[in-house]
Amino acid sequence: MKKVAILTNGGDAPGLNAVIRAIVKTARTNGVECYGYIEGYKGLLENNYVKLDLATNASGLLHKGGTIIGTSNSTNVFNYKVVNEDGSVEFKDLSDKCVENIKNAGFDCVFALGGDGTQKSSRDFSLKGVNFIGVPKTIDNDVAHTDTTFGYNTAVSVATEAIDRLHTTAESHHRVMVLEVMGRYAGWIALESAIAGGADVALIPEIPYDINKVVEKINERRNRGKEFTIVVTSEGAIPKDGEMVVKKNLDDGSGLDNIRLGGIGEKVANDIEALTGMVTRNTVLGYVQRGGTPSAFDRILSTKYGTKAMELALEGIFNVLVTYKDGKMGYVSLEDVVGNNKVVGAASGNTKESNIRKIKMDDDLVRVARDLGMCLGD
Repeated sequence: MKKVAILTNGGDAPGLNAVIRAIVKTARTNGVECYGYIEGYKGLLENNYVKLDLATNASGLLHKGGTIIGTSNSTNVFNYKVVNEDGSVEFKDLSDKCVENIKNAGFDCVFALGGDGTQKSSRDFSLKGVNFIGVPKTIDNDVAHTDTTFGYNTAVSVATEAIDRLHTTAESHHRVMVLEVMGRYAGWIALESAIAGGADVALIPEIPYDINKVVEKINERRNRGKEFTIVVTSEGAIPKDGEMVVKKNLDDGSGLDNIRLGGIGEKVANDIEALTGMVTRNTVLGYVQRGGTPSAFDRILSTKYGTKAMELALEGIFNVLVTYKDGKMGYVSLEDVVGNNKVVGAASGNTKESNIRKIKMDDDLVRVARDLGMCLGD
Protein backbone atom coordinates (compact mmCIF):
# COMPACT_ATOMS: atom_id res chain seq x y z
CA MET A 1 0.00 0.00 0.00
CA LYS A 2 1.77 3.11 -1.32
CA LYS A 3 -0.83 5.52 -2.72
CA VAL A 4 -4.55 5.91 -2.11
CA ALA A 5 -7.21 8.30 -3.38
CA ILE A 6 -10.32 9.75 -1.75
CA LEU A 7 -13.44 11.02 -3.45
CA THR A 8 -16.52 12.63 -1.91
CA ASN A 9 -19.68 12.20 -3.95
CA GLY A 10 -23.38 13.04 -3.71
CA GLY A 11 -24.82 15.73 -1.47
CA ASP A 12 -22.52 17.42 1.01
CA ALA A 13 -22.84 16.35 4.64
CA PRO A 14 -21.29 17.40 7.94
CA GLY A 15 -18.29 15.19 8.69
CA LEU A 16 -16.90 14.70 5.18
CA ASN A 17 -13.76 16.68 6.00
CA ALA A 18 -13.37 14.82 9.29
CA VAL A 19 -13.32 11.50 7.41
CA ILE A 20 -10.75 12.87 4.94
CA ARG A 21 -8.61 14.03 7.85
CA ALA A 22 -8.80 10.65 9.56
CA ILE A 23 -7.82 8.77 6.40
CA VAL A 24 -4.92 11.13 5.69
CA LYS A 25 -3.59 11.01 9.26
CA THR A 26 -3.84 7.20 9.45
CA ALA A 27 -2.16 6.96 6.05
CA ARG A 28 0.71 9.18 7.16
CA THR A 29 1.21 7.05 10.28
CA ASN A 30 1.69 4.08 7.97
CA GLY A 31 3.76 5.75 5.25
CA VAL A 32 1.00 5.93 2.63
CA GLU A 33 0.45 8.91 0.30
CA CYS A 34 -3.08 10.34 0.01
CA TYR A 35 -4.71 12.13 -2.91
CA GLY A 36 -8.17 13.56 -3.46
CA TYR A 37 -10.25 13.48 -6.64
CA ILE A 38 -11.91 16.85 -7.25
CA GLU A 39 -15.73 16.80 -7.38
CA GLY A 40 -16.27 13.09 -6.83
CA TYR A 41 -16.72 10.76 -9.79
CA LYS A 42 -16.52 13.77 -12.09
CA GLY A 43 -12.91 14.28 -10.99
CA LEU A 44 -12.24 10.58 -11.43
CA LEU A 45 -13.47 10.78 -15.03
CA GLU A 46 -11.49 13.94 -15.74
CA ASN A 47 -8.38 12.63 -13.94
CA ASN A 48 -8.42 15.72 -11.75
CA TYR A 49 -6.83 15.12 -8.37
CA VAL A 50 -4.59 16.81 -5.79
CA LYS A 51 -2.23 15.58 -3.12
CA LEU A 52 -3.62 15.77 0.41
CA ASP A 53 -0.99 16.93 2.86
CA LEU A 54 -1.40 17.53 6.59
CA ALA A 55 1.11 20.37 6.35
CA THR A 56 -1.10 22.30 3.93
CA ASN A 57 -4.58 21.50 2.59
CA ALA A 58 -5.57 18.61 4.89
CA SER A 59 -5.01 20.42 8.17
CA GLY A 60 -7.65 21.95 10.45
CA LEU A 61 -10.52 20.00 8.93
CA LEU A 62 -12.21 18.43 11.93
CA HIS A 63 -14.75 21.20 12.54
CA LYS A 64 -15.29 22.29 8.93
CA GLY A 65 -18.50 21.47 7.08
CA GLY A 66 -18.66 20.59 3.39
CA THR A 67 -15.72 18.95 1.64
CA ILE A 68 -12.38 20.45 0.66
CA ILE A 69 -12.22 18.30 -2.50
CA GLY A 70 -15.71 19.11 -3.76
CA THR A 71 -18.52 16.76 -4.73
CA SER A 72 -20.93 15.92 -7.52
CA ASN A 73 -24.41 14.42 -7.32
CA SER A 74 -25.13 14.32 -11.06
CA THR A 75 -22.32 12.12 -12.38
CA ASN A 76 -22.87 8.49 -13.29
CA VAL A 77 -19.79 7.49 -15.26
CA PHE A 78 -21.46 4.22 -16.24
CA ASN A 79 -24.13 6.18 -18.10
CA TYR A 80 -22.61 9.61 -18.65
CA LYS A 81 -24.43 12.41 -20.45
CA VAL A 82 -22.42 13.52 -23.51
CA VAL A 83 -23.35 16.45 -25.76
CA ASN A 84 -22.05 15.91 -29.29
CA GLU A 85 -20.82 18.65 -31.64
CA ASP A 86 -24.13 18.66 -33.51
CA GLY A 87 -25.98 19.29 -30.26
CA SER A 88 -27.35 15.79 -29.94
CA VAL A 89 -27.23 14.08 -26.56
CA GLU A 90 -26.28 10.49 -25.82
CA PHE A 91 -25.31 8.52 -22.75
CA LYS A 92 -22.06 6.56 -22.72
CA ASP A 93 -20.34 4.14 -20.36
CA LEU A 94 -17.06 5.93 -19.58
CA SER A 95 -16.12 3.78 -16.59
CA ASP A 96 -13.19 2.16 -18.43
CA LYS A 97 -11.62 5.61 -18.76
CA CYS A 98 -11.93 6.00 -14.97
CA VAL A 99 -10.29 2.62 -14.39
CA GLU A 100 -7.45 3.64 -16.69
CA ASN A 101 -7.00 6.89 -14.77
CA ILE A 102 -6.80 5.06 -11.45
CA LYS A 103 -4.25 2.56 -12.74
CA ASN A 104 -2.11 5.18 -14.46
CA ALA A 105 -2.01 7.25 -11.27
CA GLY A 106 -0.85 4.18 -9.34
CA PHE A 107 -3.59 4.28 -6.72
CA ASP A 108 -3.81 1.04 -4.76
CA CYS A 109 -7.28 1.86 -3.42
CA VAL A 110 -10.01 4.47 -3.81
CA PHE A 111 -12.11 5.52 -0.81
CA ALA A 112 -15.60 6.56 -1.89
CA LEU A 113 -17.41 8.73 0.66
CA GLY A 114 -21.10 8.81 -0.20
CA GLY A 115 -24.59 7.44 0.08
CA ASP A 116 -26.41 4.62 -1.67
CA GLY A 117 -25.81 6.02 -5.18
CA THR A 118 -22.10 6.49 -4.57
CA GLN A 119 -21.76 3.00 -3.13
CA LYS A 120 -23.65 1.50 -6.08
CA SER A 121 -20.93 2.91 -8.34
CA SER A 122 -18.27 1.66 -5.92
CA ARG A 123 -19.63 -1.85 -6.30
CA ASP A 124 -19.79 -1.49 -10.09
CA PHE A 125 -16.14 -0.39 -10.18
CA SER A 126 -15.16 -3.32 -7.97
CA LEU A 127 -16.41 -5.63 -10.75
CA LYS A 128 -13.82 -4.04 -13.03
CA GLY A 129 -10.96 -5.08 -10.76
CA VAL A 130 -10.43 -1.77 -8.97
CA ASN A 131 -9.99 -1.73 -5.19
CA PHE A 132 -12.75 0.39 -3.63
CA ILE A 133 -13.69 0.95 0.00
CA GLY A 134 -16.96 2.72 0.69
CA VAL A 135 -17.66 5.02 3.63
CA PRO A 136 -21.40 5.68 4.21
CA LYS A 137 -22.19 9.38 4.07
CA THR A 138 -25.71 10.79 4.02
CA ILE A 139 -27.84 12.89 6.31
CA ASP A 140 -30.74 10.62 5.27
CA ASN A 141 -29.28 7.66 7.23
CA ASP A 142 -30.54 5.26 4.57
CA VAL A 143 -27.42 3.27 3.59
CA ALA A 144 -27.95 -0.47 4.08
CA HIS A 145 -26.08 -2.49 6.71
CA THR A 146 -24.98 0.42 8.90
CA ASP A 147 -26.87 1.84 11.88
CA THR A 148 -25.76 5.45 11.56
CA THR A 149 -24.22 7.35 8.66
CA PHE A 150 -22.05 10.36 9.42
CA GLY A 151 -23.85 13.67 8.93
CA TYR A 152 -27.16 12.31 10.18
CA ASN A 153 -26.75 13.36 13.81
CA THR A 154 -26.00 16.95 12.81
CA ALA A 155 -29.04 17.08 10.52
CA VAL A 156 -31.32 15.80 13.30
CA SER A 157 -29.85 18.36 15.70
CA VAL A 158 -30.55 21.19 13.26
CA ALA A 159 -34.12 19.96 12.68
CA THR A 160 -34.68 19.65 16.43
CA GLU A 161 -33.55 23.23 17.00
CA ALA A 162 -35.95 24.36 14.27
CA ILE A 163 -38.83 22.56 16.03
CA ASP A 164 -37.88 24.25 19.30
CA ARG A 165 -38.07 27.63 17.61
CA LEU A 166 -41.36 26.87 15.85
CA HIS A 167 -42.89 25.87 19.17
CA THR A 168 -42.69 29.45 20.47
CA THR A 169 -44.41 30.94 17.42
CA ALA A 170 -47.05 28.20 17.31
CA GLU A 171 -47.95 28.63 20.97
CA SER A 172 -47.91 32.42 20.83
CA HIS A 173 -50.20 32.66 17.79
CA HIS A 174 -52.31 29.51 18.33
CA ARG A 175 -51.21 28.08 14.99
CA VAL A 176 -50.35 24.78 13.41
CA MET A 177 -46.72 24.83 12.33
CA VAL A 178 -45.52 22.35 9.71
CA LEU A 179 -41.81 21.63 9.26
CA GLU A 180 -40.65 19.85 6.09
CA VAL A 181 -37.30 18.09 6.49
CA MET A 182 -35.05 16.11 4.17
CA GLY A 183 -34.66 12.34 4.06
CA ARG A 184 -35.70 11.32 0.55
CA TYR A 185 -37.43 7.94 0.80
CA ALA A 186 -36.65 7.29 4.47
CA GLY A 187 -38.14 9.02 7.50
CA TRP A 188 -35.24 8.92 9.96
CA ILE A 189 -34.69 12.68 10.21
CA ALA A 190 -38.40 13.42 10.49
CA LEU A 191 -39.19 10.84 13.16
CA GLU A 192 -36.12 11.29 15.32
CA SER A 193 -36.29 15.10 15.28
CA ALA A 194 -40.03 14.94 15.99
CA ILE A 195 -39.37 12.88 19.09
CA ALA A 196 -36.45 15.08 20.18
CA GLY A 197 -38.42 18.27 19.56
CA GLY A 198 -41.68 17.16 21.13
CA ALA A 199 -43.73 17.37 17.93
CA ASP A 200 -47.32 16.15 17.88
CA VAL A 201 -47.38 14.67 14.37
CA ALA A 202 -44.68 12.99 12.27
CA LEU A 203 -45.32 11.99 8.66
CA ILE A 204 -42.77 9.61 7.13
CA PRO A 205 -42.50 7.80 3.77
CA GLU A 206 -42.80 4.39 5.43
CA ILE A 207 -46.36 5.11 6.62
CA PRO A 208 -48.74 6.61 4.02
CA TYR A 209 -50.73 9.18 5.96
CA ASP A 210 -54.44 9.93 6.24
CA ILE A 211 -54.87 13.69 6.61
CA ASN A 212 -58.06 13.05 8.60
CA LYS A 213 -55.98 11.29 11.28
CA VAL A 214 -53.82 14.39 11.50
CA VAL A 215 -56.92 16.55 11.87
CA GLU A 216 -58.19 14.23 14.63
CA LYS A 217 -54.94 14.80 16.52
CA ILE A 218 -55.21 18.56 16.15
CA ASN A 219 -58.84 18.56 17.34
CA GLU A 220 -57.98 16.28 20.25
CA ARG A 221 -55.35 18.77 21.37
CA ARG A 222 -57.79 21.68 21.03
CA ASN A 223 -60.30 19.83 23.18
CA ARG A 224 -57.61 19.60 25.86
CA GLY A 225 -56.91 23.30 25.66
CA LYS A 226 -53.86 23.02 23.39
CA GLU A 227 -54.42 25.66 20.74
CA PHE A 228 -51.35 24.81 18.69
CA THR A 229 -49.81 21.77 17.00
CA ILE A 230 -46.37 20.94 15.62
CA VAL A 231 -46.24 18.73 12.52
CA VAL A 232 -42.98 17.35 11.10
CA THR A 233 -43.10 15.84 7.63
CA SER A 234 -40.38 14.11 5.66
CA GLU A 235 -39.99 15.37 2.10
CA GLY A 236 -40.86 11.86 0.90
CA ALA A 237 -44.07 11.48 2.90
CA ILE A 238 -46.96 10.08 0.86
CA PRO A 239 -50.68 10.75 1.38
CA LYS A 240 -52.86 7.66 1.59
CA ASP A 241 -54.14 6.81 -1.90
CA GLY A 242 -51.96 9.61 -3.22
CA GLU A 243 -48.49 10.13 -4.66
CA MET A 244 -45.19 11.56 -3.51
CA VAL A 245 -44.95 15.30 -4.14
CA VAL A 246 -42.21 15.99 -6.69
CA LYS A 247 -40.80 19.47 -7.07
CA LYS A 248 -38.88 18.82 -10.27
CA ASN A 249 -37.88 15.99 -12.61
CA LEU A 250 -34.27 16.26 -13.71
CA ASP A 251 -32.69 14.94 -16.90
CA ASP A 252 -29.28 13.78 -15.73
CA GLY A 253 -29.62 10.27 -17.17
CA SER A 254 -30.52 6.81 -15.95
CA GLY A 255 -28.63 5.48 -12.96
CA LEU A 256 -29.20 8.74 -11.07
CA ASP A 257 -32.06 9.83 -8.86
CA ASN A 258 -33.69 12.32 -11.23
CA ILE A 259 -36.49 13.17 -8.81
CA ARG A 260 -36.15 16.35 -6.74
CA LEU A 261 -38.58 16.13 -3.85
CA GLY A 262 -40.24 19.09 -2.20
CA GLY A 263 -43.66 20.55 -1.58
CA ILE A 264 -45.28 18.05 0.75
CA GLY A 265 -45.06 20.47 3.67
CA GLU A 266 -47.07 23.10 1.80
CA LYS A 267 -49.67 20.51 0.80
CA VAL A 268 -50.04 19.27 4.36
CA ALA A 269 -50.33 22.85 5.67
CA ASN A 270 -52.98 23.79 3.11
CA ASP A 271 -55.01 20.65 3.79
CA ILE A 272 -54.88 21.19 7.57
CA GLU A 273 -55.98 24.82 7.29
CA ALA A 274 -58.86 23.88 4.98
CA LEU A 275 -60.10 21.09 7.26
CA THR A 276 -59.60 22.75 10.67
CA GLY A 277 -59.89 26.48 10.01
CA MET A 278 -56.71 26.99 12.04
CA VAL A 279 -54.02 29.25 10.65
CA THR A 280 -51.30 26.89 9.44
CA ARG A 281 -47.80 27.78 8.32
CA ASN A 282 -45.16 25.67 6.59
CA THR A 283 -41.39 25.93 6.97
CA VAL A 284 -39.01 24.11 4.62
CA LEU A 285 -35.74 23.57 6.44
CA GLY A 286 -33.87 22.72 3.24
CA TYR A 287 -30.12 22.76 2.79
CA VAL A 288 -29.38 24.24 6.19
CA GLN A 289 -29.63 20.62 7.41
CA ARG A 290 -26.55 19.67 5.37
CA GLY A 291 -24.31 22.65 5.92
CA GLY A 292 -22.15 23.98 8.69
CA THR A 293 -20.14 22.53 11.53
CA PRO A 294 -20.62 18.83 12.34
CA SER A 295 -21.79 17.88 15.82
CA ALA A 296 -19.36 16.33 18.30
CA PHE A 297 -21.01 12.96 17.66
CA ASP A 298 -20.48 13.25 13.89
CA ARG A 299 -16.86 14.37 14.34
CA ILE A 300 -16.15 11.25 16.39
CA LEU A 301 -18.14 8.93 14.11
CA SER A 302 -16.46 10.38 11.00
CA THR A 303 -13.05 9.86 12.57
CA LYS A 304 -13.93 6.26 13.38
CA TYR A 305 -15.10 5.68 9.80
CA GLY A 306 -11.95 7.24 8.30
CA THR A 307 -9.46 5.37 10.45
CA LYS A 308 -11.29 2.07 9.94
CA ALA A 309 -11.34 2.57 6.18
CA MET A 310 -7.58 3.08 6.06
CA GLU A 311 -7.02 0.11 8.39
CA LEU A 312 -9.01 -2.12 6.02
CA ALA A 313 -6.90 -0.93 3.08
CA LEU A 314 -3.69 -1.73 4.97
CA GLU A 315 -5.07 -5.20 5.72
CA GLY A 316 -5.85 -5.74 2.04
CA ILE A 317 -9.61 -5.89 2.57
CA PHE A 318 -11.23 -4.23 -0.44
CA ASN A 319 -14.59 -3.84 -2.18
CA VAL A 320 -16.38 -3.41 1.12
CA LEU A 321 -18.38 -0.75 2.95
CA VAL A 322 -17.22 0.38 6.37
CA THR A 323 -20.10 -0.07 8.82
CA TYR A 324 -21.15 1.09 12.27
CA LYS A 325 -23.28 -1.67 13.77
CA ASP A 326 -24.31 -2.24 17.38
CA GLY A 327 -21.76 0.33 18.53
CA LYS A 328 -18.80 -1.25 16.70
CA MET A 329 -16.97 -0.56 13.46
CA GLY A 330 -16.97 -3.34 10.87
CA TYR A 331 -17.51 -3.92 7.17
CA VAL A 332 -19.73 -5.71 4.66
CA SER A 333 -19.30 -6.60 1.01
CA LEU A 334 -20.40 -3.99 -1.51
CA GLU A 335 -22.45 -6.80 -3.07
CA ASP A 336 -24.46 -6.96 0.15
CA VAL A 337 -24.91 -3.20 0.12
CA VAL A 338 -26.53 -3.13 -3.33
CA GLY A 339 -28.63 -6.22 -2.54
CA ASN A 340 -30.76 -7.19 -5.53
CA ASN A 341 -29.77 -4.07 -7.45
CA LYS A 342 -27.15 -5.91 -9.49
CA VAL A 343 -27.35 -4.21 -12.89
CA VAL A 344 -24.21 -2.17 -13.55
CA GLY A 345 -24.99 1.54 -13.81
CA ALA A 346 -28.55 1.12 -12.51
CA ALA A 347 -30.22 3.63 -10.21
CA SER A 348 -29.91 3.08 -6.48
CA GLY A 349 -32.79 5.06 -5.06
CA ASN A 350 -36.53 4.54 -5.16
CA THR A 351 -36.80 1.29 -7.13
CA LYS A 352 -38.09 -2.12 -6.10
CA GLU A 353 -34.53 -3.47 -6.34
CA SER A 354 -33.10 -0.77 -4.10
CA ASN A 355 -31.54 -1.76 -0.82
CA ILE A 356 -31.81 1.50 1.07
CA ARG A 357 -32.42 1.36 4.82
CA LYS A 358 -35.91 2.47 5.83
CA ILE A 359 -37.70 2.58 9.16
CA LYS A 360 -39.34 -0.73 10.03
CA MET A 361 -42.56 -0.83 12.00
CA ASP A 362 -40.89 -2.71 14.87
CA ASP A 363 -38.20 -0.05 15.26
CA ASP A 364 -37.90 1.49 18.72
CA LEU A 365 -38.52 4.95 17.25
CA VAL A 366 -41.98 3.91 16.04
CA ARG A 367 -42.80 2.32 19.39
CA VAL A 368 -41.64 5.38 21.32
CA ALA A 369 -43.61 7.75 19.09
CA ARG A 370 -46.81 5.77 19.55
CA ASP A 371 -46.29 5.46 23.31
CA LEU A 372 -45.98 9.25 23.48
CA GLY A 373 -49.27 9.64 21.65
CA MET A 374 -47.66 11.08 18.55
CA CYS A 375 -49.75 10.83 15.40
CA LEU A 376 -47.97 9.05 12.55
CA GLY A 377 -50.82 9.60 10.11
CA ASP A 378 -52.30 6.10 10.35
